[in-house]
Amino acid sequence: MQNFILVPDSFKGTLSAIEVCNIMKSSIKNLYKDANIISVPVADGGEGTVDAFLYALGGEKKSIWVSDAFNEQKILAHYAMLKDNIAVIEMAACAGLPLVKNRLEPDKTTTFGVGELIIDAINSGAKKIILGLGGSATNDGGCGMAAALGVKFKDEQDQEFIPTGGTLSQIYKIDMNNIYSKIKDIEFISMCDVDNPLCGRLGASAVFAPQKGADEDMVKSLDEGLAHLAKIIKRDLHIEVKDIKGAGAAGGLGAGSIAFLQSKLTKGIDVILDTINFDELVSKADIVFTGEGKFDSQSLHGKVVMGVANRSQKYKTPVIVVTGAIGENIQEAYNKGITAIFSINKEPMEFSKSALKSKENMILTMENILRLLKI
Repeated sequence: MQNFILVPDSFKGTLSAIEVCNIMKSSIKNLYKDANIISVPVADGGEGTVDAFLYALGGEKKSIWVSDAFNEQKILAHYAMLKDNIAVIEMAACAGLPLVKNRLEPDKTTTFGVGELIIDAINSGAKKIILGLGGSATNDGGCGMAAALGVKFKDEQDQEFIPTGGTLSQIYKIDMNNIYSKIKDIEFISMCDVDNPLCGRLGASAVFAPQKGADEDMVKSLDEGLAHLAKIIKRDLHIEVKDIKGAGAAGGLGAGSIAFLQSKLTKGIDVILDTINFDELVSKADIVFTGEGKFDSQSLHGKVVMGVANRSQKYKTPVIVVTGAIGENIQEAYNKGITAIFSINKEPMEFSKSALKSKENMILTMENILRLLKI
C-alpha cells in the first residue's frame, strides 16, 4: 500500500486548497486503488481556515450569533471544534473585511465578536484555541476582543468604554481583574503569516489600513492610537508588544492576542503541520505532494511549500511540487527537500485563459506524474 500526504496551498484566483486536494486525491485513487491518502489543505489564518482544518481532521462546525464588526447587530459566525478539545476560530468570521462591504471605516470597527467566539468555544470544552489572524476590517489592537472577555478599558474620567481604532488614544487604564476566569487554562496559538510590527511605517496602520478605507490622515491617527495602546499595555500589563514581529497582524490583533491571551504567534503552516502531527505522518509516507499558484525564487523563502519540504527532508521523504507556473532561479529548491517541480500548464497562455483550464490541466499533470511513479 502506498502512503501519500497532500499539503497544497491554494492556486490563488483559480483553485482553492481544498479543490487542489480533491483533484490530487481523485487522481491518486484512479491509479493506486488501495492508497492511503492524508489530505491537508492549507489556509493562512484568514477566510477558509476553519473549513481547511475540518477537511483535514474532521470535527464539528459550530455556529453562534455574535456582534458584527461595528458592534451594532448580531451576525451568524462559525468556528470549528476538532478532536482533542481544539477549537479553530477565524477572526474574519465576524470582523472580516468582506463583511463590512462598502462601509470601510477602520476607525470604528471592533473585534468584540472574536471575544464572544472565544467564550463560546471555551464553554463548549475547548482547551486549546487556534486563532486565525487574517482578512480583518479592524484596527483596534484586539481591544474589542479583550472587552468581550471582561477586560475593562477606562478613560481619564474613569469611564469604561470599548475602544475602536479611532478611540485607542483615549485609553487611560487597562483593568484585567474581571477577565473571563477560564482564559488562564486555555492554550492559545495565533496563526500569523506576516511579520509587521504594531506601529510605524511597516506597522498595522501604515501597511494594511489603507485597504480597509483609511486615508493618509486616518492612517496617522490609527498608528498613533496603536502606539498609545502599546504604552498602556507596557505600563499596566508589563508586556512589550510594540516591536514584536507579527504584532501588527489583523489590525494589531497580533499584539492583542499576546497581551490579553498570552498567545503564541506562529506561522500558519507550522500550526497546521503541528496540529496534524505531520512529522509522524511524513516519516511513514512514500510521497508528499504540495503546491501553489506559482513557484519562483520568492517561494524559496515562502511559508507553505518550503515549510513542508523542510520537515519532509528530515525523513528523506520525496516532495513533489505541482504548480501553475515555474519561475526563474529555483534550483536551490532541490537542496532544500524538494524532489521535483511540475507545472500544470500545457502551453503558453495568458493567465485569464489558463485559469479556466486549471482543473483539467491539474488532472492531466497528476495522471502523468503518477504514471511515471508507477513504473
